[in-house]
Amino acid sequence: MGWRVVVDEVLCQGHEVCEAEAPGVFEVGTDHKVRILRAEPDAAERSAVELAVKYCPTHALKIVDD
Repeated sequence: MGWRVVVDEVLCQGHEVCEAEAPGVFEVGTDHKVRILRAEPDAAERSAVELAVKYCPTHALKIVDD
């Protein structure tokens, strides 16, 4: 079973918590919006992505299990 991460661009305010938790997966641009660098990260990155989702101040991120 695979998984992916998605962002609600309306909710994102660019706090950069996701980038701090999983810098290989997320990047916050100068527009203060998150960009997902890899929508389907490696299994080894799952725990870091879960922390990014958990600590996102606006709850703009979620993991979808396929």
